[in-house]
Amino acid sequence: MGSRAVEELAQAEEFEQVTIADRNLDVARQVAGRLQGGKARVDIKGIDAHDHRGLVEAIRGHDVAASALGPFYIYEAKLVRAAIEAGVNYTSICDDWLAADEVIERFSEKARKEGVTVITGLGTSPGISNVGARYFAQQMDSLRRVDISVYMPLNSGGGRAVMGHTLFIMSGKIATWREGKRMMIRACGEERVIEFPRFGKVRVWNMGHGEPVTVPLFIPGIQEVNFFMGFGPGSNWLVLPAKLGLFGGERRRRVLTRLLDSLKHLGKPQEPEWGAVRIDVWGEQGGNEVHEMAGGIGQMREATGLSLAVGTLMLARKEILTEEGGVYAPEACMEPIKFFTYLKERGITSYFDLEMTRPVV
Repeated sequence: MGSRAVEELAQAEEFEQVTIADRNLDVARQVAGRLQGGKARVDIKGIDAHDHRGLVEAIRGHDVAASALGPFYIYEAKLVRAAIEAGVNYTSICDDWLAADEVIERFSEKARKEGVTVITGLGTSPGISNVGARYFAQQMDSLRRVDISVYMPLNSGGGRAVMGHTLFIMSGKIATWREGKRMMIRACGEERVIEFPRFGKVRVWNMGHGEPVTVPLFIPGIQEVNFFMGFGPGSNWLVLPAKLGLFGGERRRRVLTRLLDSLKHLGKPQEPEWGAVRIDVWGEQGGNEVHEMAGGIGQMREATGLSLAVGTLMLARKEILTEEGGVYAPEACMEPIKFFTYLKERGITSYFDLEMTRPVV
């Protein structure tokens, strides 16, 4: 996902230089090599995200830093702290509810004082889903409830960090928003069947994600925000252990992540499967109760990487809805039609119907 964002940003007219900062220099060189001769000069820099001073120096001097470094419950606060100290605006695809909570709580005031804009959760979900919530809030007199549902097949192309994130959001108690307040409920304790574009009906479970943390904060008046995810065939291999509490504890999750990652490489390499996102909203328009939906399909690398790139470009161009520094989620500062238009120009389209005949833009 990060490499896809780099590919897009290196082609942007505005950027003279794109620096790939990574611990794995061999892969960084491969990505940089593919992009030589493009509009921007592509540089690489070896960095360990646990090295605060090194992070600050790697970020300093750039106009914006964009992060795809997960699991975000481990790394997001480290990156946000370094970006603020370096005085550089920052975006990320952070999808962990605990990380979003932490950076908003710890760094909002400091970022505001330093004039640094931080946009956390700028991927597919959270990200595109959040901007969708903002779009519907603008169309309705009042927005009461938002449900985000994600179909992420087990072979979606995610690496070890994605697996670590998945085990984390399925473990213990997670934040949700109901009756106008935050509630902590057990992950995977609720399930539904949701119909997605192209894929039909898929069983999904409640898990921890950024939307229930940020959407009520930046779109006041919402009474309920839920997040559900399913994996299609093979879901029970993850859901049943989660219900038994087997993913609790960071050390246990690290061991299981390494094990599952190694098992994944035993089979033949496969092209990553496409997934889907659906957002349902309920509210009031003209005195009537209304229910609207939007959704779309795509590969995780493409949709998430391009969302990060588009948001980063909008921040660099000063096309966001705030001029004040601080920590924001996309629904707080991305103008929906402009954001969705930029995505559509890059092949990522959202629709108002399951048949995908009515595009949002």
